[in-house]
Parts: sequence; structure tokens; C-alpha cells
Amino acid sequence: MWVGNFPRGAGYTFGQDIASQFNHTNGLTLISRAHQLVMEGYNWCQEKNVVTVFSAPNYCYRCGNMAAILEIGENMDQNFLQFDPAPRQIEPDTTRKTPDYFL
Repeated sequence: MWVGNFPRGAGYTFGQDIASQFNHTNGLTLISRAHQLVMEGYNWCQEKNVVTVFSAPNYCYRCGNMAAILEIGENMDQNFLQFDPAPRQIEPDTTRKTPDYFL
């Protein structure tokens, strides 16, 4: 089922049935998506038809999340590399306020 749900003002929310059908129709085994904070750096959903990968550790210097990279081998094997944030040496010099939709 497609749902016109726009929490950030763009995109669609979809269920496992649509993800599975899309992968089958297009000869795919996985939809890999990004640009959504997940605390462990990656998160499977839709019965492993979809994975979210987030590669910015400790997003906005305040979220405490890990980062991840998805490696796909020649035989389509999947391996996630997870990273903790690097230690901060100095405070960033920023004056901008983080928009509420990133919190």
C-alpha cells in the first residue's frame, strides 16, 4: 500500500507488500536507502526488503548515533561496517539552529 505521508515534506511511506512487489518486479533483492537517522547506523525493515544506511556518526554533534557503510561483494554478500564518532577535539563554531525536523 502506498501512503502519501510526508513527515519531512517529501517522499512516500510504503509497506512490506510494496517493497516486496517492487523488488520482485525489478529483479532486485534489496532497496538501500539513506538520509534518515538510525541509531545503529543501519536498520532493516519490510522483512529485509529495505535497509536504511546512515553514515554520519553523532549527527549534529548531539544524537550519539553510530555510522554504517554497506559493502556488497561480488557474490552479492552484504556486510555492514559500523563506526563510532571520532573524539571531538574542539567545539564547532556554529551559530545556526538545527531545524526541528532533524531532532
